[in-house]
Amino acid sequence: MNLSKLCLAHASITFAAGVVLVAAPALIPSTVGIHLNPNEYLLAYLLAGTELGLAALSYNGRNLRHPEVRRVVVMPCIVVHASSAALEVLAFAHGVSSVILVNAFVRIIVVGLFAYYGFFAHNTKFSASNS
Repeated sequence: MNLSKLCLAHASITFAAGVVLVAAPALIPSTVGIHLNPNEYLLAYLLAGTELGLAALSYNGRNLRHPEVRRVVVMPCIVVHASSAALEVLAFAHGVSSVILVNAFVRIIVVGLFAYYGFFAHNTKFSASNS
């Protein structure tokens, strides 16, 4: 794995989440016991917009080579996932299903992957052709 492949995987997953949030706004929240009424779908739609924007950032950043430009892609991914993990723990503290903690844990892993490949794997080539 390298940063390019991580960005591509991240783009694919976040794009899929965005599409699901638009097509079936109540589906993802229902996995943690949150039920949205149709007049509350705006929350899912706003989250979908964020997911789609993050997917575009990751996809377009997957082949950037200059270290400072790469960090412009990596830092927002770290911030989004770290802050979301913290907020998911807060939601759990306020009564959301413990299933949300699985998502928070996955986000922490994603933060670690972006930190490692974005900042610490100095010899990792950042190109789609690298296998």
